[in-house]
Amino acid sequence: MDNPAKVLGSDFEAEMRSVDRILNRYMTSDSTPIISELSRHLINAGGKRLRPLLTIASAKMCNYSGVAHIKLAAAIEFIHSATLLHDDVVDESEKRRGKSTANFLWNNQSSVLVGDYLFSKSFQLMVEAESLNVLSTLADASATISEGEILQLSAVRNLNTSQEVYFKIIEGKTAALFSAATKVGAIIANTEKETVTALMNYGRFLGLCFQLTDDLLDYTGDEESFGKKIGDDFKEGKLTLPLIRAIEKSSSKEREFWKNAIQRNSPLDDGLEQALFIMDKYDTLDFTRNEAIKYSSKASESLDVFPRSDLKDTLKELASYVVSRIN
Repeated sequence: MDNPAKVLGSDFEAEMRSVDRILNRYMTSDSTPIISELSRHLINAGGKRLRPLLTIASAKMCNYSGVAHIKLAAAIEFIHSATLLHDDVVDESEKRRGKSTANFLWNNQSSVLVGDYLFSKSFQLMVEAESLNVLSTLADASATISEGEILQLSAVRNLNTSQEVYFKIIEGKTAALFSAATKVGAIIANTEKETVTALMNYGRFLGLCFQLTDDLLDYTGDEESFGKKIGDDFKEGKLTLPLIRAIEKSSSKEREFWKNAIQRNSPLDDGLEQALFIMDKYDTLDFTRNEAIKYSSKASESLDVFPRSDLKDTLKELASYVVSRIN
């Protein structure tokens, strides 16, 4: 299957060039050059620009013909970029998408403060859209993202983390921005409530599928294509669905292994191999895969309220493509 994100990027090439012009203009600071340098390092480091693409696609699904969706797409990208800068500091990451992180090249303080700067720029762009509904949606999403990140931090190395808590985490840290990206595209088009809800749900379910797939790839992916080392989540003590379900099903002896491997500051040398053995024993990787497929299907079904179009087909294919990365 061709990458539908690339298809969207091709279909909306002119719009994305406009988004890039806004990004470059708003992240330039003559008085503080490090803002420009650090921001450009992150923005230019790669990535699919999927979230701003979803804002543009959502607006187009609603036959929007204005220009506010371009500013909102840029705002979405700034929010996403800010969260990445903060995440890399919290996780003490040195690599993202195979390249050195900003906090590694500069320092933690600069990464945090530039992340805050990008958040402020995103709100300037929201205001320019002149829609209180849009402003409320993106403000709520920003707060929800922070809540998800804080909840994830509290769950690190916590063997009592439940599946319910896990889904609250990924609803916040990932699904909230996907959902906001598609929702604001519909809002700005002044479309009916049913359409706004359909696109909001599409983004939410796509975001859940996206994060479930990423969490599964941390144990099953290819390091070169995945952009990070396999097992990083395990080594950092992050409890994602494959691990949580394995712990829940484990025997008392196996739970002792989890205590030694997860609750220590550094896992056992052979811990990942044993963890994968237990996950395979209880089919937790397949369980996670099926959860990702379920949300992929839900995302696709959310678009059934729309008449048939090439864009609708591409968005449905995108939902299938996200989960196809684990096959």
